[in-house]
Amino acid sequence: MRVIRACRDLKISPVVVYSEADAKALHVRLADEAVCIGPPPSSQSYLNTAAIIDAAKQTNAEAIHPGYGFLAENPDFARAVVAAGIKFIGPSAEAMEIMGSKTSARRAAVEAGVEVVPGTVEALTSFDEATVTATRFGYPIMLKASAGGGGKGMRLVSSQAELRSAFDNAKSEAAGAFGDSSLYLEKAVERPRHIEIQIFADNAGNVVHLGERECSIQRRHQKVIEECPSPINDEQLRERMGEAAVKIARAVNYTGAGTVEFLVADQTREFYFLEMNTRLQVEHPVTELVTGIDLVREQIYVAAGAPLSFRQEDVHWTGHAVECRVYAEDPENNFFPSPGKITSLQSPDGPGIRDDSGVGPNSEVSIHYDPLISKLAAWGRTRDEAIDRLRRALDEYHVAGIKTTLPFFRQIVRDADFIAGRLDTGFIARFQERQKLDAPPDDLKRGDMAVIAAALHYVDRQRQLSLNRDGGEQLQNRWKMSGRAAALKARNVVDKRGTLRGTGE
Repeated sequence: MRVIRACRDLKISPVVVYSEADAKALHVRLADEAVCIGPPPSSQSYLNTAAIIDAAKQTNAEAIHPGYGFLAENPDFARAVVAAGIKFIGPSAEAMEIMGSKTSARRAAVEAGVEVVPGTVEALTSFDEATVTATRFGYPIMLKASAGGGGKGMRLVSSQAELRSAFDNAKSEAAGAFGDSSLYLEKAVERPRHIEIQIFADNAGNVVHLGERECSIQRRHQKVIEECPSPINDEQLRERMGEAAVKIARAVNYTGAGTVEFLVADQTREFYFLEMNTRLQVEHPVTELVTGIDLVREQIYVAAGAPLSFRQEDVHWTGHAVECRVYAEDPENNFFPSPGKITSLQSPDGPGIRDDSGVGPNSEVSIHYDPLISKLAAWGRTRDEAIDRLRRALDEYHVAGIKTTLPFFRQIVRDADFIAGRLDTGFIARFQERQKLDAPPDDLKRGDMAVIAAALHYVDRQRQLSLNRDGGEQLQNRWKMSGRAAALKARNVVDKRGTLRGTGE
């Protein structure tokens, strides 16, 4: 949907591809043309290079934008697109090959003089090698997929006893997500911030950075809340990290949009290169809101051979933006996916609000793909104002028919640590632990709600009977007091459960 809209702005006719599972998807309805490329499994559709190129040829498409996932960071796909005489909207296959592989990206960073997290610079060849290497670096360590991103194929390993299952599961997940099961290993940096730098380069050698995004709030190594700028808001750090990101991009003759990711020590402000995403990031809206630069439009310009429309001195950061990734997941069931039909949808609006959504009323959320349905972003003149607007927008946002992560975000944006900007990659684990500590006692069951309601009804009924019988002022006051006490007690109990908050029902 984001790419379709950028095409419309540029008077370009958008064509989309879709699998049979997405036949009624919003992007299919809004494009000028749509071509089905296969059955629901991604290996037979969205990962089918030949089918995508055939669709482009059938519709006389001049260029292919790879989007955010699937083949977006696949150099073989980029190479095949160019070989077919079609423009690929992204970096060259060569740059993608170097930076898309986490191991070769680390080598490139070292050669560019940028510090990296201690770890392997080649893919692990076996479990035995992983065992020896992990012992040498010392636990905890991170296993990561060499290809792709998005937290897929990534495992934190705290001890030797956890290594075998983590290794096997990470390989399997990486193979399924990227068609490449290779892994590498890094020393785990404890309680770091995850901060990334947006870069942009054209074919004339111009490379600029558009500042940082704070991406520390992650669940299962997947970012769920991002903001620009970071709450650190350190201009010197931004400049140092920006220069490092530009160095890396120049080292591989990068073109187009890319993101260089770093781990940052919160206290010392030391930073280490982590990886590079050779594509447009899901969280790019917060950078657009703060800089005023349309990144997708710029991608299309650069792919067409135009120079960047701005220089480094033209980039300014105004205000603050925060984004929540809204997933079709059930927070009360360990964030289990919640596929199904969206029976109704009320999206938020108003000053400073942007909702990049891929669904609408009656949309079907498939079991086959990532459950992300929307990216809700709020801009404000200050971080506090942005959070206030985001809080209001989350309260306005209603989706029926499926479970979503909206209730989870409503809690986070009211959390004291979040509001204060005390963030690192362990934020959600600590937040959930605090939620458990604040949870009601085990003996407070859902059935107690019915008991409370019945008790209040009984009190009210007895009050009416007594008043009708004697009508005494003293008796009336006594019933008022007992009814009020019962209501207050009920209200306190209900509040602990987090339901019917602020009422005595």
